Amino acid sequence: MECLRKIKFRTRPTKDAVKPGNLPEENLSLSAPLIQLINVSRSYFNGHSSTEALRDVNLNIRAGEMVAIVGTSGSGKSTLLNILGCLVPPSQGQYILHGRSVTRLTNNELADLRRGTFGFVFQRYHLLGHLNAEENVLSPGLYVEGEKKTLRARAQMLLSSLGLSDRLHFFPGQLSGGQQQRVSIARALMNGGDIILADEPTGALDTKSGEEVMAALCELNAKGHTVIIVTHNNDIASYAQRLIHIQDGCISSDTGNHPASSTAGPRGGPGLKPAQGSSINMLSGWVEAIKIAFSWLVRKPLHAGLTVLGIVIGIAAVSSVIALGEGARDRIVQEISALGADTIDIYSGKDWGDIYKGSNKALSESDVDYLRSLPYVDSISPVTSATATITSKNANLSAQVLGVGEAFARVRGEVFAQGTFFSSDDVKRQAQVAVIDENMRKRLFPSWEDPIGKVILVGPMPAIVIAVIKNTPSSFGEAPVLQMYMPYTTLMSRISGQSFLESIVVRVADGISNELAESNINRLLELKRGSKDFFTSSADSILRSVTSATRVLNVLSISVASISLLVGGIGLMNMMLYSVAERTYEVGVRMAFGARRRNIMQQFLSESCLLCIFGGGFGFLLALLAGEILGGLQTDFPLKFSYWSFMVAFASSTVIGLVFGYIPARNAARLDPVEALSRA
Repeated sequence: MECLRKIKFRTRPTKDAVKPGNLPEENLSLSAPLIQLINVSRSYFNGHSSTEALRDVNLNIRAGEMVAIVGTSGSGKSTLLNILGCLVPPSQGQYILHGRSVTRLTNNELADLRRGTFGFVFQRYHLLGHLNAEENVLSPGLYVEGEKKTLRARAQMLLSSLGLSDRLHFFPGQLSGGQQQRVSIARALMNGGDIILADEPTGALDTKSGEEVMAALCELNAKGHTVIIVTHNNDIASYAQRLIHIQDGCISSDTGNHPASSTAGPRGGPGLKPAQGSSINMLSGWVEAIKIAFSWLVRKPLHAGLTVLGIVIGIAAVSSVIALGEGARDRIVQEISALGADTIDIYSGKDWGDIYKGSNKALSESDVDYLRSLPYVDSISPVTSATATITSKNANLSAQVLGVGEAFARVRGEVFAQGTFFSSDDVKRQAQVAVIDENMRKRLFPSWEDPIGKVILVGPMPAIVIAVIKNTPSSFGEAPVLQMYMPYTTLMSRISGQSFLESIVVRVADGISNELAESNINRLLELKRGSKDFFTSSADSILRSVTSATRVLNVLSISVASISLLVGGIGLMNMMLYSVAERTYEVGVRMAFGARRRNIMQQFLSESCLLCIFGGGFGFLLALLAGEILGGLQTDFPLKFSYWSFMVAFASSTVIGLVFGYIPARNAARLDPVEALSRA
């Protein structure tokens, strides 16, 4: 026993030195078998025919044994090992482990059993290429409850005990075959590995590496692990204390020593107790799945980029359409507001085209005075109009002249380029003053001439220009009619000769609902006038209509843009299906060391969602960049990105990841572990 403890894995051992059959007999005592197979058969169905891989196998293996199962190719030895490792169930018969029948256990219960009891050592190593040696060994520990620092320390200790302390961060492609197999042995011990199942553990190794691996397995057996080896090599089989020959699905011979049990019992590795942690809970499972998925994506950036390209384009398209709709709506709202979103126009008559000009039912100055006293009226102005010929030294043109009150500029929110609006005193004394817009200034005066104080003719009446109103930029083009403003008293007495008002415009006080103010004005003015011989119009109603229309257009535009998201989702699903097919062996390996189907599904769903979330982020950044570029090229409808558009992009990408990643994830979770391992 002492010589076994001194074996160095870098030296070539002799068979006699490491055969467990040479162990002192005082370690053996009678006990019930660790493993019992009772009349076990296994058949595989292919269409209408079936192949019997095992027939009526009866086998007992006690704790602490080192058993070699030998047979030719196709004899059934690998099928027997897969049944022992709970990777496939027997078609008939009983499998009893630790005195408990495992024949009818559920998939999750079998996964828990594999995780806590078995350690697999494969001929082709089955190391995960995107993980280094330490991470490969740590992989089985991801599916058990436990402190991750402790698990990582255990993985490092196992690798060090197998002579790989200087290879912790080497990837499989950087390790020799013997080193890869020793990493595989360390991984088998990560969760305890009471029973080591080795399938042709030296089949892909040279003689020296094979002897090093067998030395490692023998020392594990000496420390209490039950080791079962499947091989066709008689030299490898000679390391075992017990030799079982299998031929045509039946055990043909069972020779060698048959110890009852090792009194030391199975142990979980050099100097450690078995890691019998319970399965991780749902939340922890998602956390670990996200870590695994993130590790894969970081190591495969080109694969991840190609997979997510469609999502990037789709999210960019949807985000841009939303931002364009938001920008267009805000611009339209701004322009309608510039016309007076908080104003109410009152007209004589019951509707458009029904104005009582010159009748006693027309609006009057008394109506203006009445409405001015209402608490929710900020400012008010009467309005009348006439068309007149405007003459200056440089031009002679026809324009619309509006007669308004002194508060009109405030009511409409006009901004002055030059001068100030006329006063209430000007209204009372019927002053011959005029306020023109910038369009009219360009037509009446040279660009270098200051219009303020200049005299123009409004029809036959001379008037002094006292102010110029700025034009409001509009996506709908400039106003087709040239406008001029003067006191309504001046217009009515000196130009039009009419004695009635065409309309009254009211600005609602801040903080008051336009809809409520309009309703009250209608009710009170009807009481004052004795009948409903007027009607009102509000830019607020126009604003509501435009907002509703733009919302519908936005929905339609987003629906069209979402087609690109659908295409991206289909591309994602296609790439994920390819990824599952490419990594089938990885699924088999993870299932072999205890991953439940739920864990596999979580891993691939997490990968799909991470891809889509990253794609959504890059897509949104692409949309921001496009917005900056378009904003520099045009200003009519700038793209407006908001928190809402970001949330839509994020939610859309997550939903796509879940929906289009579900089928690939489900397919991965439903893989048969033995079939998956055979595809490596």
